[in-house]
Amino acid sequence: MKQTLQVFGYRSVYGLIYVASMIPMSALYSMASFAYSLVYKVIGYRKAIVIQNIARSFPEMRYNEICGIVKKFYVSFADYFAEIIKSVSVPVEILEKRIVFENLELIDRHVNEGRNVIACLGHCGNWEMLNFMPYKLDHPMYAVYKPLRFGMMNRLMIKLRGRFGMKLIPDRSVIRHMITQKSSPSVYLFLADQCPRITEDKFKFELLNQQTYVFSGMEKLARASHSAVVYLHITQPSKGHYTVRCVPVCEAAELAKETAITKQYVDLLTENIKEAPYGWLWTHKRWKR
Repeated sequence: MKQTLQVFGYRSVYGLIYVASMIPMSALYSMASFAYSLVYKVIGYRKAIVIQNIARSFPEMRYNEICGIVKKFYVSFADYFAEIIKSVSVPVEILEKRIVFENLELIDRHVNEGRNVIACLGHCGNWEMLNFMPYKLDHPMYAVYKPLRFGMMNRLMIKLRGRFGMKLIPDRSVIRHMITQKSSPSVYLFLADQCPRITEDKFKFELLNQQTYVFSGMEKLARASHSAVVYLHITQPSKGHYTVRCVPVCEAAELAKETAITKQYVDLLTENIKEAPYGWLWTHKRWKR
C-alpha cells in the first residue's frame, strides 16, 4: 500500500511539473518574480546567512554593494527554479540556443584516450542546466549525488535530471562503479563546494578571504581512478542564457602532487564566483565550522 501511494504521488507531482513546464517562459519568470518578493521581502529565507556570507567574502565592499548582490542573488535564484521547470519539456532546439558549451573537445580527447573525466564545478549560475550536457557528448555521463531520504522525491529528481541521458549515481557507489567500469571510460560530474563532513587540515584553503575546509573526495577519487580532471566554468551572459567552458585542471590525476588538484579547483571556483558574485549559492552554511 505504501509503495502504491508513493508511485501515485510521484506520478502526480511529475504530472503537475510537466503541465507547469508548458507555461510560456515569460509567464514563468513573472511567477518567479512573485516568488522572489515572497521569499526575500516577506519570509526573508536565510537572509541573514546570505548577507553574512557575502560580507565576509568581500570585506572590501560597502554595505550598499553587498545589499545589491543579495537582492540580485534572490532574483536569480527564483529565476533558476522557473528555468528548471521549463527544461522538463522545452524543445532541444531552444536549449541549444540558451546553453553554450565551450571546449568540449577537451573531454572528448581524454575519454577517447581511455581515461575517465571528473568534471568538477561549484554551485554557480543555474548548475541544473548541466543536465543537458549528455546530449552534447557521445560518452556516458554520471552526476554524483547524495540520495534523498524521501523516496518519492529521490525518484522525481532522477527523472527530472535524466531527460537528456544524465545518470545519477549515489556518492557511496561511485568508487565501485568506476572500478567495475574500467573498460568504458565515462564523465563524472562533481559539485565539490559543499562543506565536508570529515575535515582534513591539508585540504584547508583560502576561499573568498576565509580559511575553508574543502571536500577531498573528488581529488582522492581522481587519483585512485587515474582520471583526468576538468573544471566547468559557468557564466550567465544574459537572463536564461548560460555558457559552460571546460577548463583543464590535470590530464593524469595520479601524477599530480597531493592537494594540488583541490587547490586549483578552489582557485578556479573563486574566479568563477568573483566573475558573477550573485550567482553562487549563498544560502548554504559553507563556513559553519
